[in-house]
Amino acid sequence: MNKVYPSADAALAGLIEDGQLLAVGGFGLCGIPEALIDALRDTGARNLTVISNNAGVDGLGLGKLLETRQIKKMISSYVGENKEFERQYLAGELELEFTPQGTLAEKLRAGGAGIPAFFTQTGVGTIVAEGKETRQFDGKTYVMERSLVPDVSLVKAYMADRSGNLRFRLTSRNFNPAAATAGKICVVEVEQLVENGEIAPDDVHLPGIYVHRIVVNAHPAKHIEKRTVTVRSGA
Repeated sequence: MNKVYPSADAALAGLIEDGQLLAVGGFGLCGIPEALIDALRDTGARNLTVISNNAGVDGLGLGKLLETRQIKKMISSYVGENKEFERQYLAGELELEFTPQGTLAEKLRAGGAGIPAFFTQTGVGTIVAEGKETRQFDGKTYVMERSLVPDVSLVKAYMADRSGNLRFRLTSRNFNPAAATAGKICVVEVEQLVENGEIAPDDVHLPGIYVHRIVVNAHPAKHIEKRTVTVRSGA
């Protein structure tokens, strides 16, 4: 089975529809599947619900899909770097399911593991718990969280072999493995494609059984949200 596609557009062909639940890996702009996000925008799909730690920044990452009004709802844990996100949400144009970061990661991990729901203390007594089942365990209150199983997951990895075995690089791993395992269909953007067997078994961070389609983007832009430079005297 050939999992490698010639372009991001081709990798998404036949997969994306209006109203889908999607997961997109990344944390801020670190580890986002840049080419796949552009291809998703170019499909013109509307009324999307997107699971992602945040929604990029203005004009970059998922911020591009906010500008084109393709996202109906975000399931996120942090939204503070995106003015257009803020504007749409405060104007009632964008739905938001605000989710604690660890809970969001576990909702994806559990979805990939076939666990439909789990209990956590995070959010008990806050608006996060409103409308959700709570239960007592060992004298403590827990809130039940439903797992997430997106229709399609868009993921960034550093390297893949032709079977889809993945290797991530440093902090760009972030939400990507959990998003990959949770998706019914997983499309991965990589910087390097190697032949089967070239990734040592101990270096495989995610097995290829979770990966359905691969596209190579050898030179991603890798934008930095906030560049901080230390000025040294005499330098």
